[in-house]
Amino acid sequence: MHLVIRQAEIVNADGRTRGDVLVRGGHIVQVADQVSPPAGEPLESIDAGGMLLLPGGLDPHVHMHLPTAAGFSSDDFVSGSRAALLGGTTTLIDFVTPRRGMSLTDALAARLMEARRCHTDYSFHVSPVEWRDSTAAEIRDCIAAGLPSFKLYMAYKDSIGIDEEVMAKVMRTVAKEGGMVTVHCETGDEVDRLRRELAESGQTGPASHPESRPPHTESQAVEKAIALCAQTACPVYIVHVSAAASIEHIRKAQSAGLPVMAEVCPHHLLLDESVYDAPFEQAAPFVLSPPLRSESDRNALWGALADGTVEVVGTDHCPFFMEQKAAGRNDFRLIANGAGGVEHRLALIYTHGVLEGRISHERWVALCSTGPARLFGLYPRKGRICRGADADMVLWDPHASEIVSAARHHHRSDISIYEGMTLRGKARMVIKSGKVVVEDGQQRRQPAGSFLRRKVPEKGQ
Repeated sequence: MHLVIRQAEIVNADGRTRGDVLVRGGHIVQVADQVSPPAGEPLESIDAGGMLLLPGGLDPHVHMHLPTAAGFSSDDFVSGSRAALLGGTTTLIDFVTPRRGMSLTDALAARLMEARRCHTDYSFHVSPVEWRDSTAAEIRDCIAAGLPSFKLYMAYKDSIGIDEEVMAKVMRTVAKEGGMVTVHCETGDEVDRLRRELAESGQTGPASHPESRPPHTESQAVEKAIALCAQTACPVYIVHVSAAASIEHIRKAQSAGLPVMAEVCPHHLLLDESVYDAPFEQAAPFVLSPPLRSESDRNALWGALADGTVEVVGTDHCPFFMEQKAAGRNDFRLIANGAGGVEHRLALIYTHGVLEGRISHERWVALCSTGPARLFGLYPRKGRICRGADADMVLWDPHASEIVSAARHHHRSDISIYEGMTLRGKARMVIKSGKVVVEDGQQRRQPAGSFLRRKVPEKGQ
């Protein structure tokens, strides 16, 4: 069976063209002004006139079925991947986070079982949460299994966070094997102290959340991570950057030739700290880490997207039910920490980035698809519409609009931090592995996602 998409405006990170795309066996076999499918074979034809054709979105930062003190995050791999597909994202990278005392390889095996019903293609970053005699060998085993990126937490010291000595050991090992670390940058000891002091002084509402994690706790941790990058020669990808000072550290490191990359999330681009000055039910949905910042921080993030300092928009998708958030009604430290966003990522950045003139169409595709595919060893299989690539594509209707509502979104959560926001543009049709899986906002098929063995990216790729 062949699939042909005719007269689309094809948007790749390096330019736009108008033409046809021919698909067979889950792969793109031809991109041309006009393609001619082989005669005598079954053919499905799609008229893409008036639409944009994009490579499927790749979100490299999601937390499906994440265990927390408030229970699992509300999306599992089935519901979360379904929401992703409906929004135009066809590939997810989640995390393997072992308990202390558990091997990375055992944790990976368990996580693969949890993800086996995922509807998108998927991969993982693996998180060393301690250093043991076997850790270096386990890191090598993970890279051999196709997972060359590792997540390090400088916060959450009571559970998964590690100190700088352990970070350095992990980074030297990863660098030797040609991999990369991604880093959650917050000065964990200071954050823990601030949280404790605020709670002990009776400041227990959601407004204390940003007070306990001020911008300098992030930017100082970013500076430390960059210093370790320089010492170990290990590439570093800073996740969910939220503070203007962090951007300056990253920009300076890149100017010095260090392999430092960065990601921002839509919520840090579009929302600000004023949301915490509200009653509990209104403020608690916005408790996430790092917290929302000031307008000047937001402007710095947009500037970094436009000038290339930041290469990726990921969501840090980790939704909860309001009941889980409400566990912290009398203590902000117990509010389930996180929010959803994987379904709306493409539309949020299109609406507030492309249509407001902050970034181009090509930059939008680079941030939401091509950039993460390059950095995490999936390009050009993912992230580009070209011959030989996986046939994961999105027909984007630039004229559609919708209002975000928790009553209508597809996340398994009864709250949305984007509630009431009007979004322009929509994934009218989503093609996964050469088959139409979403059409006019409805899931037409339930595809079986594949685990992606990723390669170590080549220099300059």
